[in-house]
Amino acid sequence: MIQLIKNAQVYSPAFLGKKDILVGGEKILAIADSIDLPSSLAQVWDAEGKKVTPGLIDQHVHIIGAGGKHGFSSMTPEIMLSEFVACGTTTVVGLLGTDASARSIKTLYAKTKALDNEGITAYMFTSYFGIDPITITGSIQDDLIFIDKILGCKVAISDERSSYPETLELLRHLRDVHVGGLISGKGGILHVHLGGLSTKMDILFELVQKHEFPIRHISPTHVGRSKDLFDQALEFAKLGGMIDITTGASKFMDPWKSVLYAKERGVSIDQLSFSSDGHAGLSKQNAEGQHIGFTKAPIYQNLEQMLALVKEGNMDFSEALKLITTNPAKNLSLKNKGRIQVGADADLCFFDDQYNLTDVVARGQTMMKSGGVIVKGSFE
Repeated sequence: MIQLIKNAQVYSPAFLGKKDILVGGEKILAIADSIDLPSSLAQVWDAEGKKVTPGLIDQHVHIIGAGGKHGFSSMTPEIMLSEFVACGTTTVVGLLGTDASARSIKTLYAKTKALDNEGITAYMFTSYFGIDPITITGSIQDDLIFIDKILGCKVAISDERSSYPETLELLRHLRDVHVGGLISGKGGILHVHLGGLSTKMDILFELVQKHEFPIRHISPTHVGRSKDLFDQALEFAKLGGMIDITTGASKFMDPWKSVLYAKERGVSIDQLSFSSDGHAGLSKQNAEGQHIGFTKAPIYQNLEQMLALVKEGNMDFSEALKLITTNPAKNLSLKNKGRIQVGADADLCFFDDQYNLTDVVARGQTMMKSGGVIVKGSFE
């Protein structure tokens, strides 16, 4: 289907002004001040008054569920398609957490493919918290080379649930994602869960400064867990690393405020990204700090925290958008994602003048219209 979107205020995320966008199939075919086609050739959509942005990217989501720290009943459920659409997320990366026993890497792959079939774009990281890799093919390198949906590998450090990996073990993982990425044409990253232990990111600095491993292949997340950890992460960013701030959990201050804190300390917003940790298992506590139940880390906080930067932090909309569009796309080496440009995937979000999300297009298909999700998952 050919769609012509007229009179849109286009944020690429850089502001391009009022433009028309021509979409054919899953791609953006043209962007111009004015494009005219007869209605017999294209479905025409007047977006007058709407801000149009790239579809949002969430690079850390437990798409098949997570949790389990308080027994089987604390395991969270898988995520349904409509949850992503409702918050404008058109590209997602799924991953395992602590648990690779009750949760399977093959089930993760199946869910990744299912979300893809249902209309958004889904990828995954192979392995889990532990240093002994859990893979589909038998090796990290082969997973990257032969499985198109795998962009990198996950591991955990500085966490009591981690395997307490040593430098050489992490270097071997990094070598596998690097070489696997080279052969497959992917970026190849080691996605590093950071826990709350006092060792923080020390070993990552050793990898970069002592062993001279290219920093672009190291992708630390949960960097806003504590102030000490975040301060160290800012030094990592100044070395050229991309650091990922969790919006749904693991935060010592509101994520939007941590972005302003980072900028005040000389870190470019181009080195920061948001991810939700969606459907991680969280403990609910009462006023006395006693455990009273369970909840899921929300996936909508990426959007909410980005908008808080605009509304509360007075950041330019185009700058704030980078956190959930171009920056994760750069980190993941997704050339056709995160921008509105000719040849890119037709992933689009539409906002009204109050920054309310009204419409979502994923791979050329309208998924949300006038504030309501119109395309849902197979079992919703």
